[in-house]
Amino acid sequence: MSELHQTSWMTADEAAAYLKVQPRSLLRWVREGKVRAYALSGTKRRIWRFRAEDLDTALLSHCVLASEPSAVLSQERRLH
Repeated sequence: MSELHQTSWMTADEAAAYLKVQPRSLLRWVREGKVRAYALSGTKRRIWRFRAEDLDTALLSHCVLASEPSAVLSQERRLH
């Protein structure tokens, strides 16, 4: 059996839950080309499907820098 047939497909809501983001954010990332998605044909509106492998790849390809602990502490002290 080929890899494509073994893939479990997710709806936009399921994929957003998998990433722990709002569906609207996920669809914006699709438009921006940050997340790979597959459009179903034969519908008036685009209906997207996602693969977990593609979502994992998108997450791992965009590094997020941690903030400096001292900067966070000094900002908290100014607020109090």
